[in-house]
Amino acid sequence: MGNVADGTAREKYPGWNAIAARDGFVYTAPVGRYRPNAWGLHDMHGNVSEWCWDWYGGDFYKSSRVDDPAGPLQAASRVFRGGSWYDFPRYCRSAFRDRSTPAFRIILLGFRLALVQ
Repeated sequence: MGNVADGTAREKYPGWNAIAARDGFVYTAPVGRYRPNAWGLHDMHGNVSEWCWDWYGGDFYKSSRVDDPAGPLQAASRVFRGGSWYDFPRYCRSAFRDRSTPAFRIILLGFRLALVQ
């Protein structure tokens, strides 16, 4: 269902903690390789973690609106979500949230482009 650390990756990196299934991709998979979710969005689990527009606030969601909370107006870190090909499957879901400074760069962190038809 998503590109997570699996048997394909474990073959290359024997020490990795990974699921047994094999998707044939050690790192990122081509766009659209996995079935879309209920909203027609592909590759929402795994592949790369995605930068979000929101600034990070540790307890921000406790006092924010339920629908589409935007995060604080400013902070030191931005939010990223979703987990990547490198992560344990439990982190490869859109509800998983982490943070880093906007200058942070790593091969398992990207962003999503969306096209409105």
